[in-house]
Amino acid sequence: MSEGRRAVGVDIGGTKIAVALVDAEGRILERVEAATPADDLDAAFGALADAVARVRRDGEPVGVGAPGLVDAAGVMRSGANVTWRDAPIAARLSGLLGTDVVVDNDCTLGALAEWRAGSARGTTDALYVGVGTGIGGGAIIGGRLYRGAHGFAGEIGHVIVEPRGERCGCGVLGCWETVASGSAITREGRRAVARHTHSLLAELAGGDPEAVSGQMVTIAADAGDPTARGILAEVGTRLGEGIAGLVNILDPEVVVLGGGALGAGEHLLGPTRARFAVTVEGAPERTLPPLVAAAFGVESAVVGAALLALEGAP
Repeated sequence: MSEGRRAVGVDIGGTKIAVALVDAEGRILERVEAATPADDLDAAFGALADAVARVRRDGEPVGVGAPGLVDAAGVMRSGANVTWRDAPIAARLSGLLGTDVVVDNDCTLGALAEWRAGSARGTTDALYVGVGTGIGGGAIIGGRLYRGAHGFAGEIGHVIVEPRGERCGCGVLGCWETVASGSAITREGRRAVARHTHSLLAELAGGDPEAVSGQMVTIAADAGDPTARGILAEVGTRLGEGIAGLVNILDPEVVVLGGGALGAGEHLLGPTRARFAVTVEGAPERTLPPLVAAAFGVESAVVGAALLALEGAP
């Protein structure tokens, strides 16, 4: 990728679309957001095209990250936390923009961004774990981005860890993301407000469990609320256990953690690292990979989408 080259990256979320003009080093030059019309594909594609047009200046290539199973043709087959099914993102957006569009899973692209220009740069084996509404992942294996036979690799949040647990957005009971994601923080926060009506968390929520958000739990934890801190510690513990299992399988040089839930900081990451260190197989006899924050933070997917577009562009 030569100096001065740029591309547009798109990150489709459940409630918003992030679009950025990005250079070859992963620097965001311009960024806009738009609401995601979740239940109306025609409106969604129109919103996508409009948002891209707002930052696209000179016919830059376009890449898109989507949250779910994305095949080689750029069709989003399904997603656990969005309503889209069999959405032909590449074809529809290409038609609207008059240019080829490349599409991949958002966390796969997060891994690409961190490997090419972020916290995993210089490695040949790395794991990216994106912790937001759910949990997604991406892996670099032997110096290559791993996509699997059908492009669906990296759905790490859907390993069953509680067979009789909460129902996941994918429809299955007890997936890892039901106990270790931003959704788990919000759910347990709401339950805690119902039980602990005199906690600071309950005060912040005005006594209404449905008003609780993950960010509110973090605010309460920062203020010293033991209820909120306990929630983040439990979710962090379960996150660390799952990461240990993945490290046992993949043996990466580094584990990069990204996604919005990381805004909870050490209230979440401290227990994650502690549990990880004692649940990896043979921990005392091996070199543990560091657990590091994503260099691009919540922008890893949008940066990775742009870098993917640059890789295929002339």
